[in-house]
Amino acid sequence: MDHFPGNWGQPRSRDDHVFSSTDYFPGHNAYDVGSRAASGPAQRTQQPMVTGTSVLGITFKDGIMLAADTLASYGSLARFRDVQRIIKVGDSTLIGASGEVADFQYIEHILETLTIQEYDHDDGQKLSPRHIYEYLSRVMYGRRSNFNPLWNSLIVGGVKDGDRFLGFVDLQGTTYQSSTIATGYGAYIGQPLLRKAVEGREDELTEEEARKVLEDVMRVLFYRDARSLNKIQIATVTAAGSKITEPYELQTEWAFAEGVRGYGA
Repeated sequence: MDHFPGNWGQPRSRDDHVFSSTDYFPGHNAYDVGSRAASGPAQRTQQPMVTGTSVLGITFKDGIMLAADTLASYGSLARFRDVQRIIKVGDSTLIGASGEVADFQYIEHILETLTIQEYDHDDGQKLSPRHIYEYLSRVMYGRRSNFNPLWNSLIVGGVKDGDRFLGFVDLQGTTYQSSTIATGYGAYIGQPLLRKAVEGREDELTEEEARKVLEDVMRVLFYRDARSLNKIQIATVTAAGSKITEPYELQTEWAFAEGVRGYGA
């Protein structure tokens, strides 16, 4: 990795009539502002990238529950350890994201704008989880060329008028709904565990049992996924509203590692 910011590419452009000629352009002559501003459109760096790993979502008898850790990796460096990757949208919808964090921040911004516009109509109608899911499916696919190639996927969950909803959407236009969804590395290791614990029990699984299921799977991912962390958040949405816990650490045990032996001599 090239650790010199001046070689990362041009993160933004500035107009010479707004900023002074001493403004610094990484990788360029600090005093060549006029020629730089006229050389082409604004550019934004896509490397290095900050990414988050798995998000889990399940359905239980009273609503929807999501889980994600708070780690955002800077390449191979576990750099940022307090990043929230689950957000509320309105009173009845939760969204969890894995992939490039900056792109998720952009998604959060456009959803905030959409929510404000709907509120301004003052017609008594509110966006349901299904509305937001359909909207995001168009945004993700229609603007996929604007997102980072490493951007992965979203989980949208919510409860509206007794309807529990849990859906998946990514940049390739893939959309589906299920009672259990896992993104990132969790799609390979966590999804089978979720299916075994939840599917067929959606209408009898309590909130406490659902939380234990997610904690157990997040613990497995912490053991197996090098880009994960044992500091997690659990988000729940029911007919009463939505809530996201403060980050907390899972209890883990590494004593078993003493008996693990690799291959070879």
